[in-house]
Amino acid sequence: MSPDQLVDELAAGIAAQQRRALARGITLVESSRVADRSRSDALVERLSTHEPRALRIGISGTPGVGKSTFIEAFGMDRIEQGQSLAVLAVDPSSQISGGSILGDKTRMERLARNDAAFIRPSPSGGNLGGVARRTREAITLCEAAGFDSIIIETVGVGQSEVAVEAMVDLFILLLAPGGGDDLQGIKRGVMELADIIVINKADGEMARQAQTTASDYAHALSLMRPKRSWWTPQVVTSSARDASIANVIEQVERFRVLGTDNGEIQRSRSEQAKEWFASELALGWHDLVRSDVELARSIAELERRVTSGERTPSSAAREVLQQLTSRQPT
Repeated sequence: MSPDQLVDELAAGIAAQQRRALARGITLVESSRVADRSRSDALVERLSTHEPRALRIGISGTPGVGKSTFIEAFGMDRIEQGQSLAVLAVDPSSQISGGSILGDKTRMERLARNDAAFIRPSPSGGNLGGVARRTREAITLCEAAGFDSIIIETVGVGQSEVAVEAMVDLFILLLAPGGGDDLQGIKRGVMELADIIVINKADGEMARQAQTTASDYAHALSLMRPKRSWWTPQVVTSSARDASIANVIEQVERFRVLGTDNGEIQRSRSEQAKEWFASELALGWHDLVRSDVELARSIAELERRVTSGERTPSSAAREVLQQLTSRQPT
């Protein structure tokens, strides 16, 4: 099959909401092979003309807070309301072996078996922030497949919240019930990114503590400047064991309606597209530098001299840039 035929087949299949074609398309955009890059770009370009209707939701939280259980409860509620959703779950890659856990399909069994849901675990590949490098392209393909909601679940490794916030409409931070010490342990910057803070596992013996924790965070948020002029961050409690997931659904829907009516979601997406362009330029520049054999040797030697203390990192970096720019036509 020729490259053009492959792109045509995948584009048609994704537009027809075929799960197999969507999975194959995401595999293509995630490929690190140079030969796949042009086909991937062509596929994304073809499908990006579809007007997106999905709400992009970022969900993050520390391991053990119950992200997968929460997402399954959230997703099943949406499906019962006649909607569909895709879950892009980014798992951490080992810096030693390169392997990742990729266990979200086993943790979301009901969603994985439902035809209205699509779950795609992807390794972060060691990418900064625990978000796969091609997550944005995967979002575009899921939008073209007609999903009503697209959830990006991150690994909660510190920078992941910042990375995912730059590619979604709504950012949800999941926290476990806890006391004042836990509140002190949450970075102010992370809280400032959140549109909705969910105190999860708010059931049984933890219900009362969850309410106290929610009050603590609501007070903390009241002392911060909201990131949006039109939305006040909300703190709600939730549990996958009862109907309290409706607390979250209500706030998500209110955000969607407000942001759509006032045009702020679309404006934010335009800004994100600009940031995506800048990010791709930076990554492409890095790849270009590393692919130059002569320059790669020079970089390796400069890295050795930086490591030994013979050169400072800043001066060595400037030398690389000078070497690169001196080769460009004037």
